[in-house]
Amino acid sequence: MTSEAAFIELLDRITALQGAPARFSVDELSQWPTEALEAIKAQKLISKARPASSVTCPGCEEECFMPVHATHVSSGQPALFIVCDKRDDISRVPVPLASIEQWQASGDSIAELLAGLLDLQRTRMGDSSGGRWEIGVFRGEKHTSHLVLLDGEKLTLTLAGHSIALTEVLSLVDNSFKVDKQRLICLVDQPIAGAGDIESAEQRRERIKMRINELKAQGVKAFLKTVAKEEGISTTRIKQLIQDVNPASKQ
Repeated sequence: MTSEAAFIELLDRITALQGAPARFSVDELSQWPTEALEAIKAQKLISKARPASSVTCPGCEEECFMPVHATHVSSGQPALFIVCDKRDDISRVPVPLASIEQWQASGDSIAELLAGLLDLQRTRMGDSSGGRWEIGVFRGEKHTSHLVLLDGEKLTLTLAGHSIALTEVLSLVDNSFKVDKQRLICLVDQPIAGAGDIESAEQRRERIKMRINELKAQGVKAFLKTVAKEEGISTTRIKQLIQDVNPASKQ
């Protein structure tokens, strides 16, 4: 398996669950190239999940999926086992501790990766359980738009009315994640008329106010300067945007 194939498998598993986290066993991950797995973990695309409560029983060739029981021994480590009720010649089947270890990935972890690669402030809007993850406001040379990750038949990105498959702009190359930022800039600078997810002046104003309130709550004193740097405008313009009743008149 190649690194790119491992990444595609991760995306396919997320897609199949329509917003719910996809879980991977240690055995599954051991089939992935070591370097690719290290890159995926380093970018926090997968994280430790709760241990599995049921596993495939190694007691015989039937390979039944059975619940795991635990008892503590003198060493303090739990001893795991399966109680077989299918055959008379098998009672308790020991289970290795590693077999219940699980890792998980989700659309939210993909959104976090994209926000980091594109240097975007995540807006945390929307319901991820419905297969929609807000990434942030993406700024082109002429226009801006909300960048959103959607889960349908495949993972797609939407911005300025355009929709593009995630794999067309995000890839794992030489065990490093690459995003085609120029492709996204071309899309956002050619918005589709009447399309959703294009940020209006009022939406921008409310978003900036929410960001300021967030920074204040975090105790950031230079909140105006911080937001101005994120938006690529002056602190004076930030003040105008949050005070104007109709900020569109000064765009």
